[in-house]
Amino acid sequence: MTTYFVSRHPGAIEWAKRAGIVFDAQVPHLDPASVGPNDTVIGTLPVQSVAQVCAQGARYLHLSFDMPADKRGSELSADDLTTLGARLRAFTVHAA
Repeated sequence: MTTYFVSRHPGAIEWAKRAGIVFDAQVPHLDPASVGPNDTVIGTLPVQSVAQVCAQGARYLHLSFDMPADKRGSELSADDLTTLGARLRAFTVHAA
């Protein structure tokens, strides 16, 4: 059982550490085929990748926050994420 934190953003990685989120591996990109049953994946993956992760028996926790339009495309700090209400939310996705 491995917990992956998937992000290339320093602010998100720092936010996770400050929040006490424990993970085994921090990766900037995840190949969903490398995830096994009972693994946990944390991040903001595309929906098709989340579906593949879930189909393989892993758990997906989405880094959710309310992104205002004027912040889109900007690099967010850990403090920004906290201000925007960052939280982890479990999702199970199945392709239709």
